[in-house]
Amino acid sequence: MATKITMPKLSDTMVEGVLLKWLKKEGELIEAGEVIAEAESDKATMELEAFDAGVLKKIIVPEGGKVPVGGTLALIADEDEDISDLLEEVKKIPQPKVEKEQVLPAVEGEIHAAPVIDKTPADVILTSDTVRIKASPLARKLASEHDIDLRRITASGTGGRIIKRDVEHFIAEAPKALAAAPTVGKEIILNTMRSTIASRMTKSKTTVPHFYLTMQVNMNNAVEFRTSLNKVQKDVKISYNDMIIKACALALKKHPYVNGSFQGDKIVLHDRIDVGVAVALNDGLITPVVRNADQKSLGQMALEIRDLAVRAKKRKLLPQDYTNGTFTISNLGMYEIDEFSAIINAPEAAILAVGGVMQVPVVEDGEIVIGHRMKVTLSCDHRIVDGATGALFLKEIKRLLENPLGLML
Repeated sequence: MATKITMPKLSDTMVEGVLLKWLKKEGELIEAGEVIAEAESDKATMELEAFDAGVLKKIIVPEGGKVPVGGTLALIADEDEDISDLLEEVKKIPQPKVEKEQVLPAVEGEIHAAPVIDKTPADVILTSDTVRIKASPLARKLASEHDIDLRRITASGTGGRIIKRDVEHFIAEAPKALAAAPTVGKEIILNTMRSTIASRMTKSKTTVPHFYLTMQVNMNNAVEFRTSLNKVQKDVKISYNDMIIKACALALKKHPYVNGSFQGDKIVLHDRIDVGVAVALNDGLITPVVRNADQKSLGQMALEIRDLAVRAKKRKLLPQDYTNGTFTISNLGMYEIDEFSAIINAPEAAILAVGGVMQVPVVEDGEIVIGHRMKVTLSCDHRIVDGATGALFLKEIKRLLENPLGLML
């Protein structure tokens, strides 16, 4: 029986994905459970498996094609099976279509003119590496004759379409603009991950009522504790970040509202403590999650975080590795950042921004001495966390880091 291979939902925020690579060709035999393709979500690159055995009869989405979650990627059937009816059904599903538009590649460096395409077939799926330009045939012809990139022209036609008059105006004004304008820089089209980050962060910042609390922590004992521990630790070295994650996990047990989520007409207080740790990638940010962080030792925590970070940078995390956290930590201390404020990873109630452990002059017993200090800033969703609740949570983190033996419990 003919079946569809569809784009799976690879993350909680994913609405579409990019088919990166086909590992099988049309006409090849496929076993159930065999990896047949690679796809990219907004957070990771995943291998796609076939749930049924059969022959790969038809590839619907080419490599580089973008398709929504649930969209058909290919058809599998028995070797002699007729798939014409199913293929016709798939073709009836609307696909991205560009009528009388110019399709231009992403540009890094100077912008150059691109070939004019009169019409993009309905079965061609545009990728995140293309932009669509609406222009009339006369406008496109005139732009092509003068070697003009249509992306540089302001449209005045209906629906944002570039018309002949717009091109003529550009040609007339080009000498003046060239004399006055600075050199054109790079244009980088947003990839799936960066586009999702932009959307989610904008939504969180504009819909969640943030407020911020900053506290300074005396890290003298933590520095000594970490140094002593790493002298005897054989498997993995403990970082300040490991200690901060454990301190947050223990503090969340005492302050469950900080470990909650706002969900419309109710607040959910989670019975688990799953701490997300922001990891910077070349093209974005991902937040692997340490499950049941309050129940793990510092050594276990360190090993798990190293593994998650390595797989994150290779884009090899599974959805369960980075979804459904209850609290997030963003640490920029390794970049010598003193303090900053982070945007909440909704629907979580808060996120902790961690600065570096700095050597600074401090007053102790009436004398100025050199001490180790670290600033932490808690961004709170005011619908769940009040000022006093957030302050008490930070005080508990401060207490644990200033008395780090408590992290061994």
